[in-house]
Parts: sequence; structure tokens; C-alpha cells
Amino acid sequence: MYIHENQNWTDFTWDNKKVMIKLGEVRNLQGKLLGRMESLGFDLQNEAVLNTLTLDIIKSSEIEGEILDIQQVRSSIARKLGINMPGIVDAERHVDGIVEMMLDATQKYFTPLTKDRLFGWHAALFPSGWSNLYKITVADWRKDTTGPMQVVSGPMGKEKVHFEAPNSDRIEAEMAKFLSWVENENETDLVLKSAIAHLWFVTIHPFDDGNGRITRAITDMILARSDKSNKRFYSMSSQIRIERKLYYENLEKTQKGNSDITTWILWFLQCLINAIQSTEITLSKVLYKAEFWKLHAATILNERQQNMMNRLLDGFEGKLTTSKWAKINKCSQDTALRDIQDLMMKNILQKETSGGRSTNYELIKNA
Repeated sequence: MYIHENQNWTDFTWDNKKVMIKLGEVRNLQGKLLGRMESLGFDLQNEAVLNTLTLDIIKSSEIEGEILDIQQVRSSIARKLGINMPGIVDAERHVDGIVEMMLDATQKYFTPLTKDRLFGWHAALFPSGWSNLYKITVADWRKDTTGPMQVVSGPMGKEKVHFEAPNSDRIEAEMAKFLSWVENENETDLVLKSAIAHLWFVTIHPFDDGNGRITRAITDMILARSDKSNKRFYSMSSQIRIERKLYYENLEKTQKGNSDITTWILWFLQCLINAIQSTEITLSKVLYKAEFWKLHAATILNERQQNMMNRLLDGFEGKLTTSKWAKINKCSQDTALRDIQDLMMKNILQKETSGGRSTNYELIKNA
């Protein structure tokens, strides 16, 4: 029996004593982080926001098995937020759509969540009307024309059903109740509300596809309301990606239980604590990048070199070689080699000591 088959299934209960202890820890960490970030300059704040939103979008898509181009996501966010960023690239239509949804959720967090707004997010996620090889209902609730909506795993013929969503004829009423609660229920702490909303929405599973990403966008929107800020400095989606196995285990266990959701809330709050604590990595990267450009303010670098330095400082994936340099900058390998050798002369790059078939290059620490 699934949770949504219980009568008045959304009359959720929890162990308030246990939840309040964990919630207090979250609120304390939120306050410290926001206070620390506010002490940074405007440019460093923008850099931190750019890094966090990029990570959030990349990891939210990864959870669904979709790998996005980091530079496209980063460029799309920078362009839409008006952040000056060298080496900006064009983004594919579906990447722009995912970015638009996340920015609408976090930058306009005070805007009421409505049916039409959700339909707009869904249309942005699937601009072609297709999900991989399947045509889906876009900007409307699912219709269940091919049977019930199920979450399954395993090979064909040996599938394991983890969850079956409410019938499509219930969605309109279920979503009306959910949206009214999000906007009109004001007694629940907003962090706690984000945990409940996450479970509630993903249990209704109102769309043919994209439910996970939209669930996480709603979560981020309510967390932004709790922070009273459109500047995002921690990524819940990134932490869920790390804890993906536990996430699905807790979700499945809760969706097959009764309306006592204590276990789910405690896991969600701990995941949020871990997300806020891991922001230290993002912050150190932002500060390191700022120090690098401060140190090299007078160093003469061409546009290709500036572009590649920013990529390396933002977290370049894989090894840097002359061929990758040439491909990214659309130049010859001879030009790429000259660029790299110039940076080595300026003590910015060095050859990696690991060796291998091709020569790889890396930033000199504290260069």
C-alpha cells in the first residue's frame, strides 16, 4: 500500500522533538553561511552564485542520467544573470530551458507557485515535446494512456516496481491542494516545508517526465524563501547526487509507509546540513580564483589563455592537452602549444609529472 492510498494521506505527522533539534542545526548553519557570504564583495558573491547554480543544474540532471555540458550551463546562467564571464559559449536549447527553470525558481522565489508556472517549467525542460525517443505530454498533467505511472528498475521482463503514482484522474485535485498549501500554509518553518514539499510533489508525480528536476526546483525555491535571498550558495541537488542511494531508499520507504514522515524529514535535513557544509569547497575555489587574477592583474594574456585559465580555475574536467586546448579555442595545435609554453614561461602552467602517452598540463599551485 502506497502512502497516497491512505485516507487524508497529506495529513503528515512527525516526531517534533527530533525534527526541531536537526532543524535548529540547519538554521544555525544557514545563518553563518549567509553572514560569511555577505562579507564578500559583489563580484565574489556573483562568482559563488554562478558556481553554485551551475553545480545545482548539472547534478540535478545527472540524478536523472542526463549529462550536460558544464561550459554551456555556466555560460547560459552568466548571460541570463548579466554576469561578465570570459569565454562565454552558446548553449543548446534544452540547456537554456533547464537554466531558465532554475533561475525562475530561485531568482523569483517570491512569485507564487501556480499550475501555469509549473507548466512553463515543464515546457522549458522539454522544448521539442520529446523525452529522448518518446513523445510526451508537455505543459500538462500526465494522462496515463499507456498504463499507470511507475518507477521501475532492472532489465526488461525482470523489472522491480519501486513506486506507483496516483491515477492521472486524481492529479488535478491533488495538485490544487498541494499548490494551495505551498502558498497559503504559513505555520510550518520554510526549511521543514521544503522537505515536505519535496516528498509531496514527487509522490503525486504529475508529469510524464521531469518530475525529479521540477521537484528539486520547488525545493530550491522554498529554500530561497527561507534564506530570504535569491543568491544561492549551497546546492541541495549536488548533495542528493552524492547521497543518491540513500535518497531513493528513504523516498521508497516513506512512500510505502503511513503519513508519519519523521525518517524522511530527518534524512532531508541531514542532507541539507551536508550540502551547506560542503559549500566550503565552492567558497575556497572562488577565493582561489580571485587571488589568481589579483596576482596576475598585470600579466599579459591573450583571449585564448584567459578563457582556458578560467576553465581550469572553475574545475576543468579531464586532462589539459594541446589537442584539447586547440579544440576548445578553435585554433591549430601549434598555436595551442605556443600559448601553453608562454604560460609555462610565466610560471602559470607546468607539465604533469604523471607522464603517459601524451603530455598533460596543470596549474602551478599558488601561481
